[in-house]
Parts: sequence; C-alpha cells; structure tokens
Amino acid sequence: MSILLCGSLAYDTIMVFPDHFKHHILAEHIHQLSVAFLVPDMRREFGGTAGNIAYNLVQLDEKPLIMATVGDDFAPYRTRLESWDLDLQGVRTILDSYTAQAFITTDLDDNQITAFHPGAMTHSHTNSVKNMTGVTLGVVSPDGREGMMGHARAFHESGIPFLFDPGQGLPLFSGPELLTMIDQASWLAVNDYEAQLLADKTGVPFEHLAHRVEAAIMTRGAAGSRIFTQQTMLDIPSVPAQEVVDPTGCGDAYRAGLLYGLNHGWDWERSGRLASLLGSLKIAHRGGQNHRFNRASVDRSLRDRFGFGL
Repeated sequence: MSILLCGSLAYDTIMVFPDHFKHHILAEHIHQLSVAFLVPDMRREFGGTAGNIAYNLVQLDEKPLIMATVGDDFAPYRTRLESWDLDLQGVRTILDSYTAQAFITTDLDDNQITAFHPGAMTHSHTNSVKNMTGVTLGVVSPDGREGMMGHARAFHESGIPFLFDPGQGLPLFSGPELLTMIDQASWLAVNDYEAQLLADKTGVPFEHLAHRVEAAIMTRGAAGSRIFTQQTMLDIPSVPAQEVVDPTGCGDAYRAGLLYGLNHGWDWERSGRLASLLGSLKIAHRGGQNHRFNRASVDRSLRDRFGFGL
C-alpha cells in the first residue's frame, strides 16, 4: 500500500539577525521602508511539506510516493530522496525555474520576516494523481493553487481516500473552493489558527466542518490536538519535548503520524498519539529534517508512554 504525498519540495534558507527588528524598523517611516540586516548566521535546510512528511515516514520504514514539481537546482535534494530509496516517478523538473524556496530571517525575539518564491511549485497542476500507480491513500498539502484543486478532484474521482491539509495555502482559495475540497476529502487537518481562518473564509464553524469529513484534526501546539469525528471529539495530549528548539516542520511530523496510522488501520486514539510523539521529537531539533528516530525507538516510546507499540 502506497501513500501519495502531493505537496511542495523546497529549500529553506534560514538567517538569524542578532538584534531586534524593532530597533531598526521605524514606525513613522514604514511607508518608505528601506532596511538591511547583517545576518552572520545562515543555514540551508531541505524542506517543503511533501519532503518533511516523507522524511518522517521513511524513518518508520514506510516508502511513500512524492508528487511535486521542482526546478533546475533540485539535484542535491534528489540525491537525498534517492538515498531513502524512494520512487520519484511523481517528481517532475520544470526547466528554467527554481525549486520553491523560503528565505527566513529571525531576530532575537523569534520574530520572522519571510520571503517565499514558489518557483516550479506553480506548475504542480502538470502532474496528475491518475498517472500514479499503486496508490491507496493520499494527502493534498500546500502546493500550487491549481495543483491542489486538481489533485483533490483526482483523488475523489479515483475513489482514493485523502487527507486535506491546506496549511499555508489557505489564503489562495475562496470559501466555496475550500468547501469543495473538504467535501472531496476523507479527512481534514489544520492547526488552531488555520481552523479559525478556515471558519472565517467558509462561514462554517470548524466543529461543523468536521461533519463534512470522516474526521477533522486541529493541532494546538503544546496544548495537544483535537480530533473531531462524526460521533465524538477526542483530546490528544501533547508529548513533552526534551527541548523546544524549532517548531518548523512539527505539523508535517504530526501529519506523518496520522498517515502512518491511517495506512495501518489504526483508530484515532493511537494515530493521534503517534502523531503527537513525532511532533515532539521534531521540535527538539532545528529544521524540518534533522531529527532522528527509528521504528524501534518509537515503539519503545509509545509503549512506555501510552501502552501500545507499532
């Protein structure tokens, strides 16, 4: 059984400004802003929703399929994915374009200024779910606008259950467009901020949106998560992290846990707790793909904390 991850593959360039933005951005001159920040600390990370989810699934010995569009500069990332022994039939190179990239500058208050270049991601609609073979489960996560709508429609028409994870892509869609994709999906996953934005755009409270799918999941950071099904609402506790370092990619780690559970026929109690554990493991490391674990270590942690294993 193969999980198809429809979403972005991206490079994240992360820079740290060793001061406070507020000392350099003058409110009275905001209409003619011209600032430069010296950033002596810089690193480049592999990222994107599809890449981050795949990274977590691979460490659980899953072999997901990725469907994404990338640019001419993708070679280092391709080498990384190939080292995981993944089938990259769904990764299409768009010539004369860049792979999606985020440029993030963070100050000492953890404020962030981000510039995002979608690059080849805007061509995601040139890929088709219907061209992929052996898919039994999918996810539609942040990607090009036309691609997200097309992938949701194709999953639905093919009778393949999928998780709709609009995330940062929410502002791209109108309320009716979001409702259409939710109605096509089997499951919905957002964080608490996105849940409110989704409710505002659609005019439907999140608890009512949950009745349009088999389950709607809302993550709440350190407060854990809530899973709304047709019958009930489950409170899933967070797992205390060894250290809180960087939340980047925590939502993707959580979704990997959900997808693993769905792929193995687990109930929501177990799936939610695995998802919570993976999010906790991720937050203790910088970047979306630098935390390490394996099936054996996760199995031990689940048994010690929750009384069940993989």
